[in-house]
Amino acid sequence: MATEITYPHIDKSFGQPACLRRLPRIRVAQIVMDYLAHGWSADEMCRQHSYLLPAEAHAAMGYYFDHQAEIDAEVEQELSAVDDARRKLPDSPFVARLR
Repeated sequence: MATEITYPHIDKSFGQPACLRRLPRIRVAQIVMDYLAHGWSADEMCRQHSYLLPAEAHAAMGYYFDHQAEIDAEVEQELSAVDDARRKLPDSPFVARLR
């Protein structure tokens, strides 16, 4: 019999990104980006983001380590979307003057 792991502070609906239960607009991937970009621990994330509870940060990181491919793909997709949006924008007046 297989046992399903539950994450008490994380909600994950089929086809939707994993989010915090208390703050559904905060995705696990957003929390993980602090870990990937800055190397922050769960405690440091709570110091930097006062709305984040330690249990939520630890649950998000636990979810990430158990579902790393899923979250890494979400982060990669978001970075790709940002790059696409940047390419579509005209140069700022400052950059245009330098050319």
